[in-house]
Amino acid sequence: MGAAPKIPRFAGAEAFLAWEDMAPERHEFVDGQAHEMDYAVAGATHRHGTIVGNASIWLREALRGTPGRVYCFEVMLAAAASYLYPDAMVTCDLRDHPSEQHRFVRYPWLVIEVLSDSTAADDRGRKFELYRGIGTLTHYLLVEQSRPHADLFFKNPQGQWVLQPLSIADTMQIDRLGQPWPVASLYDDVEFPPAGRSAGMPPPIPDPGR
Repeated sequence: MGAAPKIPRFAGAEAFLAWEDMAPERHEFVDGQAHEMDYAVAGATHRHGTIVGNASIWLREALRGTPGRVYCFEVMLAAAASYLYPDAMVTCDLRDHPSEQHRFVRYPWLVIEVLSDSTAADDRGRKFELYRGIGTLTHYLLVEQSRPHADLFFKNPQGQWVLQPLSIADTMQIDRLGQPWPVASLYDDVEFPPAGRSAGMPPPIPDPGR
């Protein structure tokens, strides 16, 4: 297997964006440095993709007939001088509607990240810090893929971010969606590993003598 191509250093965001347009893989640009997107092991990737798809389908139905647009991991989010690929995001801002001049979203009100062991600290830390700098953002949803649990951060009327932990039996009450959002809908067709086995481990090999 050949070595992964080295990511060059860039003088600024414009140079990164020009290079990213031609790169075969996706990269994010944070704090002046580009890094390749992290991909989890195969089993977790299936869960990850299913959760993102479930969220996207539910949101598109809830937002039908409104200016709301749902974008999943192939569309970049501009946050200050950083450029990221959230797992999903929703914008109702007409300035984000697609055109030749708009290469990325700038004004989302909801961002969703599906957590993995390798990305959870960043999603809860530096990325959330960058997302909080977006003036239109009011909701940030972190969805676990190793168990049925989610954390919804929302901005209260005083401008403070509040955490609402959610189990699979809970619903999210988000006024802009017009209807309760069941947490269980995020996990349709998602299978979890048995207790005691981590999400990335393959199933045990059956004993032929049994």
